Amino acid sequence: MPRTPARGARRARTGAAAALVALALVTTAACGAGEPAAPPTVTAAPDVAVPKATPPDPVKPKPKPKPVVWPLTGKRTGTAKVPARPAVAVKIENSTAARPQRGLQSADIVWEQVVEGGISRYVAVYHSSLPSAVGPVRSVRPMDPAIVAPMHGILAYSGGQPPFIRAVGKAGVQSVTMDSGDPGFWRSGDRYAPHNVYGSVKTFAKQANKSRATPPRAQFSYAAKAGQGSAATHDRRGHVADVRLSPAQRTVWRWKAKTATYARYDGSTPSMSSGSQLRARNVLVLSVAMKNTKYRDPSGAPVPETQMVGTGKGVLLTRGKALSVTWKKKGTRSRIVLTTPGGKPAKLDPGNLWIELVPRGSGSWRVS
Repeated sequence: MPRTPARGARRARTGAAAALVALALVTTAACGAGEPAAPPTVTAAPDVAVPKATPPDPVKPKPKPKPVVWPLTGKRTGTAKVPARPAVAVKIENSTAARPQRGLQSADIVWEQVVEGGISRYVAVYHSSLPSAVGPVRSVRPMDPAIVAPMHGILAYSGGQPPFIRAVGKAGVQSVTMDSGDPGFWRSGDRYAPHNVYGSVKTFAKQANKSRATPPRAQFSYAAKAGQGSAATHDRRGHVADVRLSPAQRTVWRWKAKTATYARYDGSTPSMSSGSQLRARNVLVLSVAMKNTKYRDPSGAPVPETQMVGTGKGVLLTRGKALSVTWKKKGTRSRIVLTTPGGKPAKLDPGNLWIELVPRGSGSWRVS
């Protein structure tokens, strides 16, 4: 069949297009083999402010927890917290017939006071240690409520005149008494009455009502370590405290460097308790006012009362050194505040404390 003009023109155009494609492929291959390809076009990014890195806060060391200490001695308990038990004060006799006593060496604080006839008696306060036998236990006196009230604890005694017993309750103190039949008291067959009543501090403490089954607050300020108390860092010599409470009672404290304590004597006779001589880390001598009450004891002697609320002078002895102090007590339930001559709080060394309440005017002391 003869070709038409239209079909011939289409074939010519198709062949030309194929030739152009082949030429383009050859050209591209040649460029790839002989010359590097043109670099890609890069568009510059705008400037961006980059924040500087903040250094981390330095890690602060955790503060060491304060050591747990017994509130009435300032000594470490060795436990995570102070045991939830009350302070137990016990009225203990110090007449010649009552010596030697039992359990006094275990007390945290002991107060020595003058009673009728010029003899002395003790208010021994227990908290860090609760001995099973103390005594001889005797009757309450009018100054006792103000001594024990700041601790909001227990006062154990054999009995007493009704006004004095009522005063204990009014001061917010719980009474535990032999005359009321409270547990923990017994009579010893080794002595004659009334010098033969003894008691168990453990049993007394178990009788605390719910509001009192808690530790007492500290009665005095204590240094963190031995040798850092206010008197211990003072330069005044304090090796002997010769205290005359009355014509019937002379109490002497002598420094013993070997044990870092003061040893107690009734006059020149060592004061003994449970087979050992009584010793104190701190001795506090206070000048106090006294008055006779309208009451009398069974022998007819007037019952004196130490005025615990007030102010006065004193001396603190620790580690063979002595420091003059001023004491102040605002009310029956307030604790005694001790200050140095410079007006700063006086601090005791950690350890037990004996307090001598010296009648102002009739009593005296000498420190050497």
